[in-house]
Amino acid sequence: MVLVRHGRSTSNVAGTLAGRTPGVELDEQGREQADTLARRLREIRIDRLVSSPLQRCRQTLAPLAAALDLPVEIDEQLLEVDYGAWSGRKLSELLHEPLWRVVQAHPSAAVFPQGEGLAAMSTRAADAIRRIRQSATRDVTVLVCSHGDVIKAILADALGLHLDAFQRIVVAPASVSVIRYTPLRPFVERINDTGDPILAKPPPPTVPTDETAKAPGTGPADAPAEPGSDTSSDAVPGGVTG
Repeated sequence: MVLVRHGRSTSNVAGTLAGRTPGVELDEQGREQADTLARRLREIRIDRLVSSPLQRCRQTLAPLAAALDLPVEIDEQLLEVDYGAWSGRKLSELLHEPLWRVVQAHPSAAVFPQGEGLAAMSTRAADAIRRIRQSATRDVTVLVCSHGDVIKAILADALGLHLDAFQRIVVAPASVSVIRYTPLRPFVERINDTGDPILAKPPPPTVPTDETAKAPGTGPADAPAEPGSDTSSDAVPGGVTG
């Protein structure tokens, strides 16, 4: 199972939480990432392409589908989290909401107003992967294109992690993660591979405030903090923006 997050989107650049908002597409860099992804993956054996129905995922897979001459199957269970009333809002506003701290420290308890709970998302994502596996014959490679939090939940499930630990996982735009499923257990062979050189990185920037540009935190989120305090340990709902 090859898990691909969609490329950078217009919402990522704007620092907003896209969720299922219609009309969110790849920006110029995201389209370049989709082309690069096709070049990276076109030489490996891929038997099926499965995608979230949202435009940014379908756009990400389009160059690869053309290169491989494969159809893209749409799976509703791979949809982005329904962030409800949070959808379309600035991350710089959302970090002041009390629910933000729940999303960071106890995501299994987080239910978005007028939307979906992260636990419900995790269950449907795991169900989708198991259904795809059951429909496949032995030694088949399936590529799935979905969203940051959805892929993080799938990886956490494969690693045997509680959902409350899934914020420790980073899934960047256009990154590739790989899980090899066997009768006994899954083997997680790759996580968040963007194809970039492995370099020492400075501490991640904080979640954007009203005075800063889009600069999400990407680290683990174990301890609650007061709104307005250091957010360098905060994970961004929807995934890092790249």
